[in-house]
Amino acid sequence: MASASSLLSEEQFLCSICLDVFTDPITTQCGHNYCKACITHYWNTNDVCQCPLCNKSFYKRPEIFVNTFISEMVDQFRKSKQIKKTSNAIQEAAKPDEVCCDICAENKLKAVKSCLACLTSYCETHLEPHQRVKALKRHKLIDPVKNLEDLMCKKHDRPLELFCKTDNVCVCQFCTESDHKLHQIVSLKEGYDGKKAELGKTEAEVQQMIQERQEQIQQVKQSVDLSKKDADREIADSVHVFTALVRCIERSQAELIDVIEEKMKTTEKQAVGFIKELEQEITKLKKRSSELRQLSHTEDHLHLLQNLTSINILPPTKDWTKVKVHQSSYVGIVSTAVAQLEKTLSQEMKKLGDAIAELRRIQQYAVDVTLDPDTAHPNLILSGDGKQVSHGDRIRKTLPDNRERFSKSFSVLGKRSFSSGRFYYEIQVKGKTGWNLGVARESINKRINAPTPKNGYWLICMSNINEYKALAHTHVLLTVRGKLQKVGVFVDYEEGLVSFYDVEARVLIYSFTGCTFTEKLYPYLNPHSNQSGKNSVPLTISPVSYTN
Repeated sequence: MASASSLLSEEQFLCSICLDVFTDPITTQCGHNYCKACITHYWNTNDVCQCPLCNKSFYKRPEIFVNTFISEMVDQFRKSKQIKKTSNAIQEAAKPDEVCCDICAENKLKAVKSCLACLTSYCETHLEPHQRVKALKRHKLIDPVKNLEDLMCKKHDRPLELFCKTDNVCVCQFCTESDHKLHQIVSLKEGYDGKKAELGKTEAEVQQMIQERQEQIQQVKQSVDLSKKDADREIADSVHVFTALVRCIERSQAELIDVIEEKMKTTEKQAVGFIKELEQEITKLKKRSSELRQLSHTEDHLHLLQNLTSINILPPTKDWTKVKVHQSSYVGIVSTAVAQLEKTLSQEMKKLGDAIAELRRIQQYAVDVTLDPDTAHPNLILSGDGKQVSHGDRIRKTLPDNRERFSKSFSVLGKRSFSSGRFYYEIQVKGKTGWNLGVARESINKRINAPTPKNGYWLICMSNINEYKALAHTHVLLTVRGKLQKVGVFVDYEEGLVSFYDVEARVLIYSFTGCTFTEKLYPYLNPHSNQSGKNSVPLTISPVSYTN
């Protein structure tokens, strides 16, 4: 049975007095319906008791009762209205890029289905007949689309339900009997599945092409990075070489200026001596001139004659006509200095080239060094990757008791040992005021602090600012250019050689030679005390930048 909401309209449930849906509806003797409160108030405010619609008068006010049938109909109508209102509120309004319902007049709701038979899109409410009416149930519903005409055959005005693999187009049933009669026809689903498979294959190929190009980009970036590193190394080498050459030129220039100035000083000294003698003779001559002038003015004949016999007319003087200041010759001095400079520069270039070539050769034996926390003194702080070590003020109390651990010196060994061949590693010491580094043999006593070759240590150290030493049997004071930034350690096990290099300057600092190795050797680092923060910078094991 149809509900009240589907048979009656809202106007049939309105009270003619308040013009709203009935509340406690009553029926008068003349057959008209009103809200109980509305008709009671109407009769109370009028002298005549009559029906507001037909004006039928009642001599006696009728006794009124709620019409239960109409009341139930009103309740059902209210519930139906509320459900419809809620349903419309739930349905979404169509957004600009979404398919809207073709039936909605004002507020276009979002379409939920499109009908290929009706060529119309429907919202939830207007789709209801297609879900209820038997004839409409046979219509084909699809997900909502905007241009339904595109789903119809332009020639036969029929739905495009098939796919022609021969022409690679969608067709209707009539097309298969005319233009595509002998073609390979399949269902839309089969055509869809085939195209989707091809699409997946094409997409995989595209993804492969993308990956190949991304890898190519990485290779290009790596090439650029390597080129930049090479350029940086060449710039550093050129700065180092030209700085050395400039120093050499400046030194040669200073020496040349010293020679010229020394010659000039000799000339000036000789001239000063001559001037002094000449001034002395001038003084004597002036004195004699004064004496003669006085005699020439006397009127005493005897006095003049007696004094002239005792005074020589002219004092003894030097013959200055043959005396000349020796002028130093500077002819050829510059060309000689330049020739010597060329020779010196050539020797310096060879020395620098040999040093760079030597370091390049040694760097080929670079190894990856990681520090062993089980050997580190309790006060040392190691980085998580085992590449840095610094001194801390507090002892790490959580460490297990381990005889392999240093207890006297702030030292740590590398994890990897070496018992043959050659190996090389680099340590950054920039910013530190004290450190020891090098190699140590396996059997060293970690509970005493005596780092000498006799006790199994081959080390260099920085004990004071800019003071470097090799810890040989007798400490050797080392000469370095400026302050060390990075130190390279090279070991040739069979040759018994431990060498230390200034990586930035590309020069050898010191070598322990003639060593006899019979045990495993370990990289050794000691960052020294942090000196209340003055020496807190860690020693860092650096990756080797090959000077190719």
